[in-house]
Amino acid sequence: MSAFLRFCARKVLPLIADIEVHGDISKLPKGGYMLASNHLGRLDSLVVYYVLDNDDLIHPLTDKYKKHWYGRLAGRIFNVTWLTRGEADMSAIKEFISRLKKGAVMIIAPEGTRSKSVSLLKAEPGAIYIASSSNVGIIPVALTGTEDADVVARLKRFQRLKITISTAGEMYTPPNIKAAKGAERDLLLRDSIDELFCRIAALLPESYRGYYKDFPRTVELLIQKDRA
Repeated sequence: MSAFLRFCARKVLPLIADIEVHGDISKLPKGGYMLASNHLGRLDSLVVYYVLDNDDLIHPLTDKYKKHWYGRLAGRIFNVTWLTRGEADMSAIKEFISRLKKGAVMIIAPEGTRSKSVSLLKAEPGAIYIASSSNVGIIPVALTGTEDADVVARLKRFQRLKITISTAGEMYTPPNIKAAKGAERDLLLRDSIDELFCRIAALLPESYRGYYKDFPRTVELLIQKDRA
């Protein structure tokens, strides 16, 4: 199925979309890492296949989508691992950690839901916990042009989509959280997910940066980017 989805992403998507890739995707490792992006629309997952070659991909999806036919269909197509919404699903988390250690690539949108405002939402720290427990790095990826409203509007007018996929190409290595306890661990997880999303914010146009727009770390990264 991964090969078929890659075919759709690389052969079919370009028929309806102009796709720009910013960053050297040739440096992406073959496996054993997490790819974290902002979440704009239903097209996000397919777009990711445009840059990935790994066949062992982990797609988490909350079980709220099971009640919709399109959610169940997407679950089959992408071979998702269902997550119980609103709680720490330890069974799924253990599966993620095990597969990452064996070389899988996990595709995750830490905001937890599509941003209807297009701009970044406050991210949840679960991705940091999983990556740290698996001892893998995280590659931040920024998407534009996949927001549902824009996709539908353009297709209705027979206009081509304008999609960008941006990565700095640098792996973010989350801290070891095992030694931290209680409030200290919570703060470490929060600071780490904010660092990751400041990196994503710095790859996005200003109107997309949302919650992370005025973070000092985002400003610092943008200054470094301008100087490069």
